[in-house]
Amino acid sequence: MAFVDEVTITARSGDGGGGCVSFRREKYLPKGGPDGGDGGNGGSVILTATRRLHGLNDFASRKHFRAGDGEPGRGKNQHGKNGMDLVLSMPVGTVVLDPDTDEVLADLTEDGQELILIRGGRGGKGNRHFATATNRTPRFSQPGSRGEEKTLKLSLKFMAHIGLIGFPNAGKSTLLSRLTMARPKIDSYPFTTLEPNLGVLTFGDEGSVIIADIPGLIEGASRGHGLGHRFLKHIERTELLLILLDITFLPEHDILEDFHTLREEMGAYDPRLVRKPQMVLINKMDLYGPEHRKVENLIETLEKMGLKVLPISALTGQGLDELKKTLQENWVHGDMVSFSGFPK
Repeated sequence: MAFVDEVTITARSGDGGGGCVSFRREKYLPKGGPDGGDGGNGGSVILTATRRLHGLNDFASRKHFRAGDGEPGRGKNQHGKNGMDLVLSMPVGTVVLDPDTDEVLADLTEDGQELILIRGGRGGKGNRHFATATNRTPRFSQPGSRGEEKTLKLSLKFMAHIGLIGFPNAGKSTLLSRLTMARPKIDSYPFTTLEPNLGVLTFGDEGSVIIADIPGLIEGASRGHGLGHRFLKHIERTELLLILLDITFLPEHDILEDFHTLREEMGAYDPRLVRKPQMVLINKMDLYGPEHRKVENLIETLEKMGLKVLPISALTGQGLDELKKTLQENWVHGDMVSFSGFPK
């Protein structure tokens, strides 16, 4: 099944049940007072976040959801049953928006987080509430209030700590598989990766970080070209960007130009992305010696720009221990994940 990270649905809370008009009719009280019970409240629409889900696929085929209606009240002061709440489970990182204004209605950022998005209608009062000294036999009750219907735009933004960025075939999927237990599809043709992949890099007893492999960007991605524009939003919440450059493009290609193109595409999508802490990984060094003059010049140029640069080979594992060590050394525990030692 295709990965779904954006969908529009309609959700409606339940109607409240109407109050009851009733009078006591007992053996010795043939004309007793009013005893109409209240109607039950309509069910609410509740959102809950879970790490067990990784996409919005559950909402791809079913678009309309409704909570249960409250039951009407009954005689003998019997309260109507409340309508059943509608609980919609969504992946952590789901943003709920108004599709017309893009106003954020909910942002589910924590596992187990719950939010009542649309409250159910209130049940109406039975006629016993309306008895007065001048009207001891009210023959009316209060109807239940109607539920509310909303159209909701669901947009998933991964809650990853590190975003892995690069052109197609730069080796992002291979690197993810070497750093984590993730097993993304790996092949030699462009756009092998058609959806973001997540993996967890553990630091032993010191915790772990989530890495998101974003499908390959190309020039013009921010304007809708290629695949990357669909998934740029998944790096909005990341704390660190690992920019992967393919050294095998030498000598025919200006790899530094690739680097600037990637940053321009991220900046065109959202200027805040290029202000995130960054590290450049020069991949496929198993095919080029580190003493190669153009490799040395590339590293020197990037370092003069204030960037951390590390030559690696995702295929052979060259440089990966140093990469893990660098990430661990700059990991800072706290309420919010941060990598303090990386330039922006």
